[in-house]
Amino acid sequence: MNNQKCSTLYQKPGGRTRIIQCIYVVGFMDLFGVSMIIPLLSHHVKALGASPTVAGVVGSTYGILQLFSSTIVGSWSDVVGRRYSLLTCLLLSALGYGLLGMSSSIALFVLARIPVGLFKHSLSICRALLSDLVSEAERPLVMGHFNAASSVGFILGPVVGGYLTEHEGGFYTSSFTCAVIFLANAGLVLMLPWSETLIHRKDTNSNNSNNDTSIGCHDSNCRKSVHNGSHATSHRPVSPAETEPGSRAAPRWREVSLLQPAWRQLSSVGSKIHTVASSDMWDLFLVRLLMAIAIMLYYSNFSLAMEERFSLTPKVTGYLISYSSTLGALAGFLVGPVTQLYGNNMAALLLHSTLLTCLLIFLYAAAPSVAQVLVSSTFFAISTSIGRTCITDLELQRGGVQASGTLIGAGQSVTAVGRVLAPLLSGLAQEFSPCGPPSLGVLLALAAVGLLLVRIPKWDGRGRTKKNQNAE
Repeated sequence: MNNQKCSTLYQKPGGRTRIIQCIYVVGFMDLFGVSMIIPLLSHHVKALGASPTVAGVVGSTYGILQLFSSTIVGSWSDVVGRRYSLLTCLLLSALGYGLLGMSSSIALFVLARIPVGLFKHSLSICRALLSDLVSEAERPLVMGHFNAASSVGFILGPVVGGYLTEHEGGFYTSSFTCAVIFLANAGLVLMLPWSETLIHRKDTNSNNSNNDTSIGCHDSNCRKSVHNGSHATSHRPVSPAETEPGSRAAPRWREVSLLQPAWRQLSSVGSKIHTVASSDMWDLFLVRLLMAIAIMLYYSNFSLAMEERFSLTPKVTGYLISYSSTLGALAGFLVGPVTQLYGNNMAALLLHSTLLTCLLIFLYAAAPSVAQVLVSSTFFAISTSIGRTCITDLELQRGGVQASGTLIGAGQSVTAVGRVLAPLLSGLAQEFSPCGPPSLGVLLALAAVGLLLVRIPKWDGRGRTKKNQNAE
């Protein structure tokens, strides 16, 4: 086997740069439109005459659908390509928000949430596309910028949605506006210069051929065309690492055209999901789940805890939340420099950010004053932003960019499990104290830190377990 490591050179970097910049815009507009609607959903359901129980069941519909569809749609984007899958998700999401703008009954409201729950995975596909377009060294920087752009949209959206709601029929106006935004995003994606981006994977690594473990190219002449966002790999031999019995971390991903029969697409999707499910990535997904629940517990009763512990008014608490959210958005720009400071050692960075997050949740739970809450919130926004990028990058390192849609979708499914469990755990913890939810979050974050301390020594520089690497 040649001692070669895949990196990325671009014949037409101008086209690639335009796509990346447009994807930033898509991410901003996506969360801008969604955040216009989210604060208004519960009020609209109650206005339709739903009881609190029915409103809760209806509200959980979206999360349940996301839980099961994230991995499937992400894997489908690996099969048919980013362009077609992203367009499909944007158009069907626009349909869902358009139906939401016409929902005059609970039944129509639930119907409108179904296409959104099933296909609102545009951000995940955008992240997968970005991972296709950039090298491994560039990925944390680009992902950080994308997260920052999306977060800014999430901050500004409620302001516009709240303004529209003050007028008659404000919810319906906001819903139709959101649908128009998604249609505009679809138009932007359609006009992207896909044909101008041709990825060459051609680089030499003289250190150790065993480090070439990502699911990608193992040949200096390997080329990937992304004119419709797929990994249409030409001239790619199978490496020994892929054929060695017992090796699960470097499978060969097959590409299927959108024009292929549906059964073949489903077969490929199932094969990709099975490969990820049977891999040795359980430790990364478990860390993601533990930290997702811990972070959600931190925010779960924040407003109520501030009122009970420090007698803060909702207005002041809102300012504090906005301050933290703004810092979280800006922290996306710190990911690249911090990653370079760590020498692209994402495992060490993940451990330190997780440990810092655990400490900050503890400081918030034990805070004797608002000043300490403010300090903990400041660094908490930064540490969580860096931690999210780290865990995603490690998943992509271990699984490889040709499985990026499946991996990112699987990660979103794990996070969706956290969204289901966090409210239940928060309610139980609040029975004991207003500080109960963050205190439980500290325990979960400590468990994540302990897991990382045990598992990181068993990883190589790319987040893979050393025993699998040595077996190859």
